[in-house]
Amino acid sequence: MEPRIEILPEKNLIGKRMKMTFSNNKTGELWKSFMQRRKEIKNNLTTVLYSLQVYDKSFDFQKFDPYISFEKWAAVEVLNFEEIPYEMEFFIVPSGLYAVFVHKGAASTAPKTFEYIFRTWLPNSEYSLDNRPHFEILGEKYKNEDTSSEEEVWIPIKLRKKL
Repeated sequence: MEPRIEILPEKNLIGKRMKMTFSNNKTGELWKSFMQRRKEIKNNLTTVLYSLQVYDKSFDFQKFDPYISFEKWAAVEVLNFEEIPYEMEFFIVPSGLYAVFVHKGAASTAPKTFEYIFRTWLPNSEYSLDNRPHFEILGEKYKNEDTSSEEEVWIPIKLRKKL
């Protein structure tokens, strides 16, 4: 599974966020809450959904700890922030370099894809993780638990420093 490498332009998102851990994953609750009110966002650029994670600088993917909290967003890309629905917030994804992987299969099998990315691909690549948001794009081919589902996994990267 080889990624494509892309420079992402800055993105404006509106959505809902929640603090969680991998051991106390509240993704379903977050998405249910967001999807019930998604149509209130009036200036969407596309129908694509963003599942975004913001990790603290100290989050260590190599020494994975399922009890360390992070922030998760359910969001859509918007033209601007002129109208933000009640109880929703805005987030600006900064421009930067990303490795983009395609996860094929049910959403519940995604941990295998992430394990490959962080334990195999990244350590053997010329890149290291960058401290920017990670996200998945849930587009037309995304079907949640369907085995034919597809989503894009965007991992922030930078060229590894040569020693």
